[in-house]
Amino acid sequence: MQQRQIGSFKVSAIGLGCMNLSHAYGKPPSAEQGERVLLAALDTGATLFDTAALYGFGANETLLGRVLKPHRRRITLASKGGMAGVQFDDGVKRVIDGRPEAIRRNCEDSLRRLQTDVIDLYYLHRWDKKVPIEESVGAMSDLVRAGKVRALGLSEVSASTLRKAHAVHPIVAVQTEYSLWTRNAEIGVLDACREIGAAFVAFSPVARGFLCDALHDVTTLDAKDIRRSMPRFAPENYAANLKLLPPYKALAREAGCTPAQLALAWLLHKASHIVPIPGTTSVAHLQEDLGACAVALDVSLVNRLEALINHNTVAGNRYSAQSAGEVDTEEF
Repeated sequence: MQQRQIGSFKVSAIGLGCMNLSHAYGKPPSAEQGERVLLAALDTGATLFDTAALYGFGANETLLGRVLKPHRRRITLASKGGMAGVQFDDGVKRVIDGRPEAIRRNCEDSLRRLQTDVIDLYYLHRWDKKVPIEESVGAMSDLVRAGKVRALGLSEVSASTLRKAHAVHPIVAVQTEYSLWTRNAEIGVLDACREIGAAFVAFSPVARGFLCDALHDVTTLDAKDIRRSMPRFAPENYAANLKLLPPYKALAREAGCTPAQLALAWLLHKASHIVPIPGTTSVAHLQEDLGACAVALDVSLVNRLEALINHNTVAGNRYSAQSAGEVDTEEF
């Protein structure tokens, strides 16, 4: 497995995003299946495992803690706070809270669920715009000084917010959606990461399944699948986007790889500070994803790929208006 750098950590060039083992895409797999995926990732050479307090309202961290505790020294463990499940009278709901006391509480809860004394990479999951970024990052820096966190990251922030945060405490990673069909990172934050020496951790690198050639009928999505609220997956937009797949699959055949591997290889080709973290519930898909490290792309193919799928050729926004208001990323 190729290696890339995140701060002081040398990690596998492709990590594992663990969210969908517990969260987001309808009914999650069984705990036993989640364990199989995690252990297969270890066996295949993945060393970066990414979770969050939000995922499954703690269930994902609990799963990782149970399965990965015996292998803790072999991995770089990343989690996120500042957005978590909060119990209300009518159930648990997602709450963005960047106040120092909330961040401290989220971290303590995560440490307990992960069964570890320290989290290697701790992200602010969302910038709570009611709290100055400097205040939230200041609280996170206290966690570093206390030995509970080794390094800090941010998720879904703009270049200007990243620079403000970095002035308070070194930021070693920014995690944001990035794939052929979500190119917002190219506006500014990708270059800002390079300037300050931070890694760019790309989530949803296979476009939430679209670039795997795995989803052809959005009406089959589970009622609780988060893609149902995303404009790109609305039936009319998705029908238009499906027209991109035949020429895309032809490029994958030319590259000698699967569609999913082409999406990941493109990210690895873009810059050496990019680390994709695809997620899956399938061991076979996991092994396919990690095999993207072996795919070489020539300049001609990359140029044709980028001309085919980009923000001008994809129909629909990536987030609904409400979700877009919760992030701080630059938008085309």
